[in-house]
Amino acid sequence: MKALTYHGSDDVRIDNVPDPKLMAEDDILLRVTATAICGSDLHIYRGKFPGMETGDILGHEFMGIVEETGSAVAGLQRGDRVVVPFTISCGACFYCGRKLFSACETTNPGRGTIVNKKDARSGAGLFGFSHLYGGYAGGQAEYVRVPKANVGPLRIPDSSLSDAKVLFLSDILPTGYQAVVNAEVGAGSTLAIFGAGPVGLMAAAVARMLGVERIFMIDHHAYRLEFARQTYGVETIDFDEDEDPAERIVEATDRRGVDASIDAVGFEAKGSTTETILATLKLEGSSGKVLRQAIAATRRGGVISVPGVYAGFIHGFLFGDIFEKGLSIKTGQTHVQRYMPELLEHVSQGRLHPDVIISHTLPLMDAVRGYEIFDKKQDACRKVVLVP
Repeated sequence: MKALTYHGSDDVRIDNVPDPKLMAEDDILLRVTATAICGSDLHIYRGKFPGMETGDILGHEFMGIVEETGSAVAGLQRGDRVVVPFTISCGACFYCGRKLFSACETTNPGRGTIVNKKDARSGAGLFGFSHLYGGYAGGQAEYVRVPKANVGPLRIPDSSLSDAKVLFLSDILPTGYQAVVNAEVGAGSTLAIFGAGPVGLMAAAVARMLGVERIFMIDHHAYRLEFARQTYGVETIDFDEDEDPAERIVEATDRRGVDASIDAVGFEAKGSTTETILATLKLEGSSGKVLRQAIAATRRGGVISVPGVYAGFIHGFLFGDIFEKGLSIKTGQTHVQRYMPELLEHVSQGRLHPDVIISHTLPLMDAVRGYEIFDKKQDACRKVVLVP
């Protein structure tokens, strides 16, 4: 089959690879009908994420048609159309029993990225995302093996819902939703969203659906900010033009700050000169610039929600400011399985329209060009969908 494979920094290729096979009784084989390039894929593409090996198949946002099922698979059969969550979860362990599916302690033979790990078990395995998270083949391919199929895949019985409308149930829509839920905002609230990429846009869509009154969105790509303003009615701040968005936000909220901030950027945020040097010397794993801005922009007693990926040490974390302001921080990989059914209902009822952010739909064979367009933000790129 054809698949998009990793060959090093800025080097991905469409290769011929062996077809996947069932390996466990609760596996399914999926014929992929749509997949997408995620911001997290760009971390890997840029060579910023450890644990990748040459030939690894990328991609963790995908859906398709069930081609084959293991003997222990219940509820799915050949021909079913399903969306697959990017987290691989068993459904039976300590954490899955608490609906903390991304913390599943049975599906990741890797160690994760925790620095001070001790003997704690690793969190869930992830599709197409480094051997630190299990080395599972991803879905930017014609076919993919899906483990733990009794827990992950969500059947889409409504044929009137296009792939484009439901594909993002696999990652960015639940991620944006969890970010807003973690932010504890609702009707009448104020919210700052740092990052107008796909997750930030999904967070804005969810916040509007839940009645958030005022949303500030911060980014440095003017076309993304303009899209967010027109689509979700946000107040935009371009940090290429305003180096201190938090000050603007505080001034606009009666010198208090917003009820909550969402960091939808993560560890590749453009940091200070010191952070750049430390990262180059491998003495720091992440830039803390967006977190510092979020801390400053959030009112006392507020919440900082972090769906953006972080790893390792952060310079200038300003924990004293968090304490002095009494802030809460909620973060972590998304518990996708927990939110997929209710989000499918919102999409089905027309309350959410995740497909509006798609700017490019390309054949899988053009995936290399898709990565280049998305990485360099060419042609007003917001989100790339690939069709095998």
